[in-house]
Amino acid sequence: MVQGTMPGPRITPDFALELTAQAQGYARIAGVDEVGRGPLAGPVTAAAVILDPACIPAGIDDSKRVKEADRRRLAAEIKASAISWAIAHASVQEIDEINILQASHLAMKRALQALDPASDFALVDGNRMPRDMTIPGQTVVKGDAKSLSIAAASILAKVERDQIMQELAHLHPQFGWETNAGYPTPLHLGALTQFGPTPHHRRSFAPVRKMLC
Repeated sequence: MVQGTMPGPRITPDFALELTAQAQGYARIAGVDEVGRGPLAGPVTAAAVILDPACIPAGIDDSKRVKEADRRRLAAEIKASAISWAIAHASVQEIDEINILQASHLAMKRALQALDPASDFALVDGNRMPRDMTIPGQTVVKGDAKSLSIAAASILAKVERDQIMQELAHLHPQFGWETNAGYPTPLHLGALTQFGPTPHHRRSFAPVRKMLC
């Protein structure tokens, strides 16, 4: 009989990476994350957060693990308690012009540049550092599950982008953006076939491009 393996312990974000950067002499460490790479419509949104180590809201986690109501509550608490936070976007037009990866990095850099006070070190979710960064940083694979600062940024970015897509859904209710946030669900793809793309669709993404061709 082959016994199955038990799942490992659930990883929860902590402040270890931030403390390591502080030990290296950095004073204001920002977590940076983005949401919205996969959708067919809407901007890609990034956030940067410098948490106050003495006042970190309880319950911060990868935004995908947090219920919507809790995300909204945590977003308000993060904004009220953080040393600095900022949210930025790259538009649909920029996504189509420079590709989604570069647009995601552009949004990340814009969020970092908007921090006041500014950060002197960045913990960036993912495995690629945005080009032309003006401060040193470290990439963190699955960073929103490891770093509290990155997790906080993921919450701010998701709450902001979801709100944008809910507002766009009022203009184009047939696509269901208030629930799918622009991702290619069957409802969204069916409406795309029936009604065609809107100005908010990413022309460079294959399902939309096929409609235009």
